Parts: sequence; structure tokens; C-alpha cells
Amino acid sequence: MAGQLAQQKAEYAELIVRAGLNVQPGQRLLIAGSGIAGVDLHLAPFVRLVATAAYRAGALLVDVIWDDPGLLPIRLRQASSETAGARSDWPTAARKEFLDKGAAFLGLFARDPDLLSGIDPKLVSANVNARLQAVRPVTDQIMANAVNWCIVSAPIPSWAAKVFPTLPPRTREARLWRAILHICRADQPDPAALWQSLGKELTARAAYLTTKQYSTLTFKGPGTDLTVGLPPGHVWLGGQIRAKNGVSFLPNIPTEEVFTLPHRSRVQGTVQSTKPLSYFGSTIDGLRLVFKDGKVAEFTAQKGEDQVRELINTDEGASRLGEVALVPVSTPIAASGILFRNELFDENAASHLALGSAYRESLHGAGEMSEEEFAQAGGNASATHVDFMIGSSEVDVDGLTDQGNSEPIMRQGEWTFTT
Repeated sequence: MAGQLAQQKAEYAELIVRAGLNVQPGQRLLIAGSGIAGVDLHLAPFVRLVATAAYRAGALLVDVIWDDPGLLPIRLRQASSETAGARSDWPTAARKEFLDKGAAFLGLFARDPDLLSGIDPKLVSANVNARLQAVRPVTDQIMANAVNWCIVSAPIPSWAAKVFPTLPPRTREARLWRAILHICRADQPDPAALWQSLGKELTARAAYLTTKQYSTLTFKGPGTDLTVGLPPGHVWLGGQIRAKNGVSFLPNIPTEEVFTLPHRSRVQGTVQSTKPLSYFGSTIDGLRLVFKDGKVAEFTAQKGEDQVRELINTDEGASRLGEVALVPVSTPIAASGILFRNELFDENAASHLALGSAYRESLHGAGEMSEEEFAQAGGNASATHVDFMIGSSEVDVDGLTDQGNSEPIMRQGEWTFTT
């Protein structure tokens, strides 16, 4: 069993490099954690597998930004409002150096969902916002698909303990590995071919929705009655995306979504989250947002309300939507019945929205627009981008045409159309 798991981890690394990133011969690869963090030191053995796969693919250089997440709560417990935002410039400089040389970027994301539990949310916000603002030139490049990039995850002990708290400690991490490998199809014969097939299906659904050019989407379900306006010329994306360097890549493994950008000023109504959200080491649950003219006008949360307040105050764009994504409830992630408390997995188990920045590729011609022109066209800009889940088998989605006709897109959480 241990030998089989080790082999599947190596196959997962190959899948990430060849199907996710599509690393090119002679291309550099930078591996970091989330947008503002490094890779957890516990993941060093898996990083070596990724580096091996990347060099096999012809990579010129593989480098890593490391992190010990346990240092952050130590720091913030001793911090004040004046010191919590102090930061170093080298993590941003390192990312920029690689991206300026056309490097591929891998976000290897793993976090204890309760890492910063019990710490003053204002101190957490000051620290997170300072780092978000510092790294924004880099994240803007990535979100504009300047290079091929991919976000993936792998288990760490503290995360596995939160996902499987009733299992014996010695078995938790292996159990989470098996769940991730299954969901990512890495335990199947020829997983790259499976992802190619899924990618084509997602691309076809995205193309269908782009052709429809709905002016508005409506979401209706328990606690949700939301209208999301879509800007003219919006583009639905899903499956493989072509970067500006000409390389096609999968932005996430796993990915089950098709997504586009809402109009930043045309969101109205109430939405209720359907899964907890892990936000920079804190948990937000029972989130309810009321939108007026595109902006969060009211909010409540059963858990993490202070964190929500800090999130939407990150900057002007953080209280507006930058993404609307549709995901059927029959995905392997949803079918697993596991609450991963990790947005990469949980967002691909349910339709979701994102507060903050929009992907420019989601609007035709946005790559050549200034920030002001992008905003006038309906695009939202922010230093942050935070997904929260709103889909379930009780949520229906409709599209409104320019002629005022309403058409079903999802019923009981499943697609109503085939491609």
C-alpha cells in the first residue's frame, strides 16, 4: 500500500508538470505557496517529486520559495497595530524576477484552516493586506495569464488533522493523500488523458455560455435570491487556457468550473454560503451577504464575522464581485462527501462567487484596457480574490437574455444543457 501511494504521488507530480503547467523545454519554474506565502516545509518531499518531473520535461531551473507557517501566529501574538503590517520585499522581488523571465508558476497551496484562530482579526488583516498589496504587481500578471501557471494542493499534518479529526493521527495524512489523488484522477490509468477529456468538456460548456451572452444570472435557493449582471463581451472560461506566452495550461488541478466576471455595479440581492470558507488561517461559516448596486451593503456570519469585515475593507474592490463560477453538484469532490476546508477543493464542489479582483481574460479586449477602462466596462480590481461557495442541490440558476427571456442553466445543482 505504501509503495502504491508513493507511485501515485510521483504520477501526481508528473500530471501537475505536464498537464497542469505544461512546462516547456528551457523554461524556468518557480514554486511558491499561495499568492503571498511560501511552500510549507512539510511538503519538501513532494516538491522534490515536482522538480524531478519538471527537469524531465526540460525545465531550465526549478526554484522554491519556502515558508514555516508556524512563525506567523508567533509573530502576530506579539504584534501591535503599528507592527503587524511590516513585511519584506524579497518574496515579491523573487516572484517578479522569475515571471519577467517567462517562468511557469506553481502555487502549491496547503494551510492549517485554523492557523490564526484566536488572533485579533485586525492584526491578521493588517499583515495580510500589507503582503497582498506588495505582491499585487505579480498577482496581476498571473491573473492576466502572462505565463502558464497552476494551483494545486498536497497534505500537511495540521490540515489533515482538521479534515479527519476522528481518525488515528498516524493515518490522517495518508487518508488525505488518497482523497486528493482520487479527486485529481492521479490514481487512474493515464490521468493526463482524463484531464484532457474533462478540459474539452469544460471548454465546450464555457463556449456555449459565451455564445449565449446572458445579460444577467439569477441564483435562487434557501437564503439566496441574487441577481448578477454580466457585462457585454464577457467570456466564460473553463478547462485549458492559453497564456500570453502561447502555452496552454490548466489553472487548477482539480478544476470542475466554468467562470466569468460579473459586472462590478450590477449585483443585487442576498446570497447565503453553502460551505465554510477558510480565509488566511481563519474559518468563516454561515456567511450571508446583501448586495446593492454591486457592493456589499450588509453581511452576517455565524463564525468569522470580524474576518468578513476586514476582508471587505481590504480596498474598494474587495466589497464587489470579481468572479461567478458554475459547478455541478455531481463532481468527484462533492461525491466524496469530504469538507476539505481548502478553497481549491471546496470551490470545485459547488458553484461559487469571489469577492475582489476579476480575471481580465473573462472580458473581451480587456487585456488592452487601462484600469479605468476596465472598470467602466464592468471589471473589478482589488488586491484580493476570495472564493466562497453558494451552490447546492437546492440552488437553481437562470440566464436572462437581452430580449428579457429567462432560460434555465442549472436545476437542483446540475446542468440543464448538453454540449
